[in-house]
Amino acid sequence: MFVLPPPPRYPTQASYAAAIAGGQLAPMIETNNILSHPKGPEHQFLVGEGLYVLKEDLHLATPPPHPSEAPVTNPNPLATTPQPATAGTKLSLLSLDIRPLPPAFYRIASRASGFQPSIQEHPNENRSSTDIREGSEAGLSSTDGTVLSKDTPAFGEGNTMLTQTNTKDSGKRKKPKNNMTKSNSSFISRVIAHESLNKRLQDRPSGGLFAFANINRAFQWLDLSSSTKADYLVKILFTKAHCLCHDVNKLTKTSTHIDVIMGFSTGEILWMEPISQRYTRLNKNGIINGTPVSEIKWIPGSETLFLAAHMDGSLVVYDKEKEDALFTVDEEDIKENGQTNGTNGVNHSTHIEVKKSTYSKNQKTNPVAVWKLSNQRINAFAFSPDQRHLAVVSEDGSLRLIDYLKEELMDLFYSYYGGLSCVCWSPDGKYVLTGGQDDLISIWCPSEGAIIARCQGHHSWVTSVAFDPWRCDDKNYRFGSVGEDCRLCLWDFSVGMLHRPRAASVRQRGSIASRLPSFGRTETNGSRARSDSNFSGLEDDDEKAFPHPVEPRSRTAMLPPVLNKVVDKDPLCWLEFTEESIITSCKSGHIRTWNRPSDPAAQAQTERPTSST
Repeated sequence: MFVLPPPPRYPTQASYAAAIAGGQLAPMIETNNILSHPKGPEHQFLVGEGLYVLKEDLHLATPPPHPSEAPVTNPNPLATTPQPATAGTKLSLLSLDIRPLPPAFYRIASRASGFQPSIQEHPNENRSSTDIREGSEAGLSSTDGTVLSKDTPAFGEGNTMLTQTNTKDSGKRKKPKNNMTKSNSSFISRVIAHESLNKRLQDRPSGGLFAFANINRAFQWLDLSSSTKADYLVKILFTKAHCLCHDVNKLTKTSTHIDVIMGFSTGEILWMEPISQRYTRLNKNGIINGTPVSEIKWIPGSETLFLAAHMDGSLVVYDKEKEDALFTVDEEDIKENGQTNGTNGVNHSTHIEVKKSTYSKNQKTNPVAVWKLSNQRINAFAFSPDQRHLAVVSEDGSLRLIDYLKEELMDLFYSYYGGLSCVCWSPDGKYVLTGGQDDLISIWCPSEGAIIARCQGHHSWVTSVAFDPWRCDDKNYRFGSVGEDCRLCLWDFSVGMLHRPRAASVRQRGSIASRLPSFGRTETNGSRARSDSNFSGLEDDDEKAFPHPVEPRSRTAMLPPVLNKVVDKDPLCWLEFTEESIITSCKSGHIRTWNRPSDPAAQAQTERPTSST
């Protein structure tokens, strides 16, 4: 009878780092997460609304290389030994309860009549695609406050091959086919579940956040509401692949079922259900696309479809429940969608190369759709609050705005210089933020086809941007950014206070407002306020006049940060706002939670020791 050996004694993270620094072989064992609570004035920062204080620092254990990968020690500090692609630690947050919406939502959603995009981060949470279509036809607001467009269809609507069964009964939801703990797959090295996982889930109080986090070749499921959050619920170690991105389906979440997708440096994708610890491998051995997955997200309102960005410049739509098949471009499919075949026959600055359409009749296997955007890697993308548009940023420095329901490129902008690495939409869908290698955050207005402002404050590449919906309303916006300079920057902007370029220069850039009706037109005072009559006489060729030339600094408003602070010792790579805090993470696995300002009395007591030092 085979008996498992006793559990080993874990070395400390410090001893592991010392071994690496000394050129020794690293201990082939995983270390434990470390939770600390740093104190002092350097771990707090003051903004207009009050004092933010570091609540805790959760350091995820960095796994050593897999035993099959013999570490190569090269004494040359300039050596460029090939390493697996890595993206630092990123988090996917999940609450099993329906959390209250930010106050800004109610102010914006109750404004003048007519469609206004929802500012909820996941507007169709707990709503199936069938519910969305029914609500859209009626033009009603959902129970979660989402204001739905009367003419916004669900993704793939009209293609009977993509019709989804409305499975509201969580007990009937399909689970992945493979048992993770009993798998003999060479892709998964080891699965470690907490010894009392089921009890912890049952005894867990309502509320609080789950977090899924990656660190090199490890992936962890954490309970951020637990006092013992350093103890992971489930930890998965992969053989050689590094998890670069992941996402949780807010639509299918229940207390007994969670759908998680992960994209890897090998190009493979994992659909995992962590409670039952089951998984399915998609794009196995790169059968559809063999390049790393840089970004992956569930398509809003869909229970089974998700979008993955590959590093060859392609966007691929997958169905978690379909088998994969060797992908070949269908000539008839391309012809029906008015596309020319071959990369050389498509101008990526004006069109999307549809290699397989969402409306293709061949939907028995993955991929569902394939769109080629660029010959350089796609770094990030974000869905708009109205669930119709997609903002995509690439290493070629481009920001593409796409109507992904129609598979059409709507507009194209470029960075000041260098690649763009991150992107997000404002809660009301009026603005798009991008950050990248020009050390700037750019604010774009899709309805006007123009850049609104550039934000200068970082000293290195910007890696993540996010709006704070709890501090946004219909005129004023708060957003944050982090970068490789280890800095967290907070920014406040109001369109009315920004300097605007001359109206003539704006008209030269052209507007996409007539092609993006659901964006809505921003009415502001000053030369940017324009009526539709200014563009009623434009021909179609003029409407397609993009990409836009890069605006010089002399004609673009520059916005300073309201906070600029080094908040970690390592380059930062992720940022998110919650109702209670700001959460940041870095490339070495530190997850830091910064509590928002408390009530004035408690805040005054916190500030006293700070002022004395």
